[in-house]
Amino acid sequence: MSSRSTLPAATLVLALAVGTLHAGFQNTAPAETQTYRESIPGTLVTFEMVRVPEGSTTINGKTVPVAAFYIERTEATWDMYDVFALGLDIPKDRGRADAIARPSQPYGAPDYGWGHAGFPAISIARPAAQAFADWLSARTGKKYRLPTEAEWLHAAELAVGKTPLDAARRDALAWHKGNASAKTHAVGTKAADALGLFDLFGNAAEWVATPDGPAVARGGSFRDPPEAIGPSARAVQDDSWNERDPQLPKSRWWLSDGPFVGFRLVRSDHD
Repeated sequence: MSSRSTLPAATLVLALAVGTLHAGFQNTAPAETQTYRESIPGTLVTFEMVRVPEGSTTINGKTVPVAAFYIERTEATWDMYDVFALGLDIPKDRGRADAIARPSQPYGAPDYGWGHAGFPAISIARPAAQAFADWLSARTGKKYRLPTEAEWLHAAELAVGKTPLDAARRDALAWHKGNASAKTHAVGTKAADALGLFDLFGNAAEWVATPDGPAVARGGSFRDPPEAIGPSARAVQDDSWNERDPQLPKSRWWLSDGPFVGFRLVRSDHD
């Protein structure tokens, strides 16, 4: 992380060739779950969305109703984010310029060398995650966005289901401080949860939308103890997440010290 670098060309080719998910990913969602697969136009990249039924959750002692929505089966991967960040969707005969604001060059390697194709996109600031969702919405014609905190909590509670989230189940479902070797891992390499999602807890913590509030990531990450991950895990961004970025002002796109945070997209059931 001591100097600027761009992602290697070989990685970009691999990302497009692989498509969406690591070979370890298995579709083990319940048979009754409604899903669909989305393609990013002009690429081989796809990802899968899972429907979450309506319900409610409790925030600060208040019951919050949650309408049905779709949530990404895995954390958003570099395969997806590279298309946006590096302009891989721009036809070659148009050159590399377009009217879309895309991420600046990162300070260092945002994947920390842990893995790229099939791995969760990390070190990404919350505004950048939302910008990616806006770009993807324009490309696909569907309204993708970050989940609200209530939506994420509702999905997390359904993901836990009726089986206690004890030590053995955390090990089966999540990458945490006790089993992750201090790094992220390819998505979908742990077991699916009760909702048919992967890595909702652990691996990379996930941005949620908090209107007029702090930048919040939910679920815990690979750096957290196993007992600290789960539906109640909540982290608020502070200066340490971008401490080594020498720019003034600091990047609005990248978190030089935030390799533990990523995101997962949703869209409303009626959009």
